[in-house]
Amino acid sequence: MIEIDLAATVLRVALGTTMIAHGWNHAFGGGRLPGTARWFESIGIRPGRLHALLATLTELGAGALLLIGLLNALAAAMVVGTMTVALIANHIKNGYFIFRPGEGYEYVLLIILAACGLAALGPGRWSVDHLVGLGLDGPLGLAVAAVAGGGGGLLLLAVFWRPGARPRG
Repeated sequence: MIEIDLAATVLRVALGTTMIAHGWNHAFGGGRLPGTARWFESIGIRPGRLHALLATLTELGAGALLLIGLLNALAAAMVVGTMTVALIANHIKNGYFIFRPGEGYEYVLLIILAACGLAALGPGRWSVDHLVGLGLDGPLGLAVAAVAGGGGGLLLLAVFWRPGARPRG
């Protein structure tokens, strides 16, 4: 149905553009990658340089994949993973609303849920996945995004996140 293809395309473009903007800002905005690394260190994600680079590449890569509709469920999992880390490490303590001091979690939660919804919906017919015959949507697509993405984010936090610990150096 054209309505489903249209909805999938709108979601892919919105999420893809947002993730590319996130990654671009980490790399080239404000303090650039070194500033992003210092910020990661300040919230307890170490080593900051490594995680700034990985988060930036993940956001840029997920955004590009979503824009063209390639590996949709995997790209959605990448979004879920990076936003899960942001949700837990930085936003959840500040309450729901984004306009609260320190920025609440409504924005990152919405991105997580939109990515999960897109993984369940699939990329639509106007995608590279459809063109080459890749089909991973429905409950399995949702599981890939939620379990691989959320699980990956939680694993990263378990191994590398030490809130309250003093930065090295």
